Amino acid sequence: MARPAGRAAGRRRKKAAGGFTRRAFLKGIGIGSGALGAGILGAGAVPPRTAPAAGPGATLGPGPVPITLRVNGQSKTVRVEPRVTLLDVLRDRIDLTGTKKICDRGECGGCAVLLDGRPVYACMMLALDARGRSITTIEGIAPRGGLHPVQQAFIEKDALQCGFCTPGFVVAAKALLDVNARPSLDEVRETLGGHLCRCGTYPRIFEAVLLAAARGPAAKG
Repeated sequence: MARPAGRAAGRRRKKAAGGFTRRAFLKGIGIGSGALGAGILGAGAVPPRTAPAAGPGATLGPGPVPITLRVNGQSKTVRVEPRVTLLDVLRDRIDLTGTKKICDRGECGGCAVLLDGRPVYACMMLALDARGRSITTIEGIAPRGGLHPVQQAFIEKDALQCGFCTPGFVVAAKALLDVNARPSLDEVRETLGGHLCRCGTYPRIFEAVLLAAARGPAAKG
C-alpha cells in the first residue's frame, strides 16, 4: 500500500528545514546499522579519564591516598580509600579495637569516639573528614597505668555485662562530665539516649555516671 503523499511531503519539508533527521541521527550513533556497542560504548565514545590536577583542591581517590590522623595525642599516617570510615581505620589500620563495630549504621553508639572533645559515631564519619581534628578513643581517655574515673565507676557499679557497648557509654559519659560536672539523672539519660545496651544494664550505667560526677572535678580527667 502506498504511503499518503502528505506524510512523505511533511518529512521532506522537515529535512530540508532542519538539515537533520531522526534516521540520520540513529545512523550516526550506530543504531541504524545494528552496531549499538560500537556507536555508543565504543572506545571513541567516552573520552579517557584524565588525572586530577595536583593542589589543595584536587579530588582524592578513588584509590588509596595517604592521610594523617591525630589519635590519642599521636599522629598516625595510613593509606585508605576515600570511602573508608573512621571506625574502620581505627580498628583495621591503627589497631585500636576498643571502639566497637556493632550496627555500623549510626544507631547503637558502640563506636563513639571524641572528636575535638565531642562524641561522634565513628561509623558515620569518613576518615578523610577527621583530618586535622583531635580524635580520642576509649584507649586514650585513661591516664597511663590507671583508669579514668568513669571507668572506675562502671566497675564499682557493675555497669556492664557483655561489655560490647561499654566503650561507647564511657566515652559519651566522659564528654558529658567535661562540660557538665554535676549532671542530673535526666541529663545523663538524655546524653546517653543514643546508646543501646542489649544486656539492659541502663540503671547501673546511669548510677555509674552519677557516681563519677559526685567524686568531683577528677571525673573530667
